[in-house]
Amino acid sequence: MEDIKDGKPVSKEFTDECTTVLNAVSDALYAIGGKWKLMIIIAMARGNSRFSELQRQVKGISARVLSSELKELEMNGFIIKKVAVGYPVTIEYELLPYSHTLEELVGAMTRWGIQHREKIKSER
Repeated sequence: MEDIKDGKPVSKEFTDECTTVLNAVSDALYAIGGKWKLMIIIAMARGNSRFSELQRQVKGISARVLSSELKELEMNGFIIKKVAVGYPVTIEYELLPYSHTLEELVGAMTRWGIQHREKIKSER
């Protein structure tokens, strides 16, 4: 049985457009999905570049998870790890220009998150 919209049957079969959207969202979630990646990028955009700074700024993240997330962000071209040889050896992380492609997304998520928090608070 088909659904009817505006007096016309609506197919529930997957269209090429639907497949394209699902693939695109899947790719985005692979690159920046999870609880921590965007939070790390936001912390870095605010000037945090050392591992300890990032761990302190991104509340609740363990050192092991931060290390793993930084490697994935580097693999996906959002950041670069810079090692300064000397004593002591210093390691800093730097956002690459590609990370700026996330600004619109982060802005939209910020607005939605504020709206959602207000909705939940008003329903209590």
